[in-house]
Amino acid sequence: MLNIEKYAAIDIGSNAIRLLISTIIEKDELVQFKKTSLVRVPIRLGADVFLNDNISEKNYNRMVDAMNAYQLLMKTHKVKKYRACATSAMREAKNGQEIARRIKKDTGINIQIIDGKDEAAIIAATDLRELIDNDKVFLYVDVGGGSTEFTVFANGKVVTSRSFELGTVRILNDMVRESMWDEVKDWIKKQTKKYEKINCIGSGGNINSIYKHSDKKLGKPLSYFYLARFYEELKSYTYHERIFQLQMNPDRADVIVPATRIYLSAMKWSKAKNMYVPKIGLADGIIKGLYNEKKAKQMEVDI
Repeated sequence: MLNIEKYAAIDIGSNAIRLLISTIIEKDELVQFKKTSLVRVPIRLGADVFLNDNISEKNYNRMVDAMNAYQLLMKTHKVKKYRACATSAMREAKNGQEIARRIKKDTGINIQIIDGKDEAAIIAATDLRELIDNDKVFLYVDVGGGSTEFTVFANGKVVTSRSFELGTVRILNDMVRESMWDEVKDWIKKQTKKYEKINCIGSGGNINSIYKHSDKKLGKPLSYFYLARFYEELKSYTYHERIFQLQMNPDRADVIVPATRIYLSAMKWSKAKNMYVPKIGLADGIIKGLYNEKKAKQMEVDI
């Protein structure tokens, strides 16, 4: 007998707001997570916050429209549980908490503003663990619009993780000082120098777009040399050429350049030759967390 439920996650990032709906299928002690629907709205909150410290009324109204639409989609899908988490842009906005209260009042969506450490922990709790071999070392790199989360895995476990204010929207708006790059470089080198061989794992919309362009078979990694060539190719095109000739979405065609630089830098500083690209991120971690909370409550009842 199967038990089938739908859970949802709303990921409010600096570049876009995403709704992921997943179907959770339980059979005895086995469980499957299947992505049912993914909707992405490019509301660039980071452009507001990193330049003006506040979320504008214009983007607030767009957020309300998105949240109302997501409410209807979740209702139509008969979603049983959901969670909405906001990251870098909203946690740095002076009016972030006020915006969250207004969103709750106007749409019914309760937004949790999480810090970088929580963000890294949620992502680390995804099915990422199932992809990591116990005898290998990985540097996980999750690039967002406002921040990048780095996690080192060794022997199948998290060794350390850290969030840096190094994001694509920040870079585009010239909001990242050179010392931040040096700080990230020093941290990566320090945390990875004792390991003889490291592979990278990349997540985020930009690395997924790069992977799509590579035509690699699912599960095959991107090499450092491929990423380096792709980076030079990207820079040779204008913004409009990336949209038309590379067929990129307008809100992807600009941020993909600084994102590729971050991924390349992480590989260079950790001396990684390959980057694996599983399609997982914060939203997947949120849904996994909701499911784990449900199982924990069931165990409490059983006790």
